[in-house]
Amino acid sequence: MKLNNKRTITVGLAFMSICAFWQVYDGIIPLILKDTFQIGDTAAGVVMALDNILALFMLPLFGTLSDRTHTRIGRRMPYILGGTAVACVAMLFIPIADRLYSLPLMMAALGVVLLAMATYRSPAVALMPDVTPKPLRSKGNAIINLMGAVGGIIMLGAIKLLVPKTDHPNYLPLFALTAILMAACVAVLYLKIKEPACVQEMQQQSREYGIEEEQPEEPKQGASASRLPSDVFRSLCFILASVFLWFMGYNAVTTSFSKYAAHVWGMQGGDYAMVLMIAQAAAILAYLPVGWIASKVGRKKTILGGIVMLAVSFGSAIFFKSFSGMIFFFFALAGVGWAFINVNSYPMVVEMSRGADVGKYTGYYYTFSMTAQTITPILSGFVLEFWGYRYLFPYGCLFVAGSFLTMLMVKHGDSRPQTRKSKLEAFDVED
Repeated sequence: MKLNNKRTITVGLAFMSICAFWQVYDGIIPLILKDTFQIGDTAAGVVMALDNILALFMLPLFGTLSDRTHTRIGRRMPYILGGTAVACVAMLFIPIADRLYSLPLMMAALGVVLLAMATYRSPAVALMPDVTPKPLRSKGNAIINLMGAVGGIIMLGAIKLLVPKTDHPNYLPLFALTAILMAACVAVLYLKIKEPACVQEMQQQSREYGIEEEQPEEPKQGASASRLPSDVFRSLCFILASVFLWFMGYNAVTTSFSKYAAHVWGMQGGDYAMVLMIAQAAAILAYLPVGWIASKVGRKKTILGGIVMLAVSFGSAIFFKSFSGMIFFFFALAGVGWAFINVNSYPMVVEMSRGADVGKYTGYYYTFSMTAQTITPILSGFVLEFWGYRYLFPYGCLFVAGSFLTMLMVKHGDSRPQTRKSKLEAFDVED
């Protein structure tokens, strides 16, 4: 059994569009809030948490809704197309509000964009496991995250080129480029991927290899049908706790990094993007090898290694009081560490699901990640405002290190070798 790389890359265009937007959102919105509207770090953290508050309710909802949706173009595609279209139009009003110094217009535009993004994130992510057999999902997720990193690095380059070193930059060209990129990605996805046919192909392939995949149309008989064995449920709880903790640390750094770089390291305009570009480039180089590594040593061990790299990176950044070339090295290490974590954590969660529940388990994953990303901008913003910016990296390191302990308790989620008739093929390590 081999992964269909071309199809997986095309499916990854949806995630590429999502990551392109969030790269701009996380980098530019904090600067607009602070520099244009003079909003403090704690209040800005509340604004930055709004998308995650929405996501807490909407990602599980739309993940489950897409599980139950049946259209000519598939279960996930209607949400992807509709959400992208609304987001692309609404985001253009954000830089307009910035130029007009209109906070009400800014908040209204943000609200519409965040609602639109929340409607299709779970369906977009669930599309990969829909068309990929279980043993190949770490490798598939590596490509999906690679596509996301490409989207992020494109927009970091755009930030560097399109954000001038002025007191009040015009962000409209940047947001317009983001909208064009998102629309182009989803248009290619729609034209190239015929979702129902791809799902049927995956189900047929899984049956040939004896892999259990419940049909999406098959109804469950009573509550017990979806109940996990107690040991699997414990593993699910611990991995979701791990997801919560590493996002508490990682998102705090990414959300506040543009402000930190300006106020602590003295970087101006879009210069901060160069540091994040190094991290993204390192992640891109790591995404494909990490899928292979996970197939050899297991998803859990690979994640633990990534946690160590990320904690070391954040811990080392504590000691830089001004910008230094060594910062590039540690952020490259952070990018590799995040790739190790990101590629394997989502497949471990959906490995515990049935075929009909992929959207629901995708919702679980994003509920915990978004809960962390709801709390941490506010909590870290409070820390930065009242304790000082020097506490950003100790904060991030503490939570990432905590996820190592919970991850040690996870016992399930590594896929088992499968057989095709008499031929044995090992895809991933056993639990």
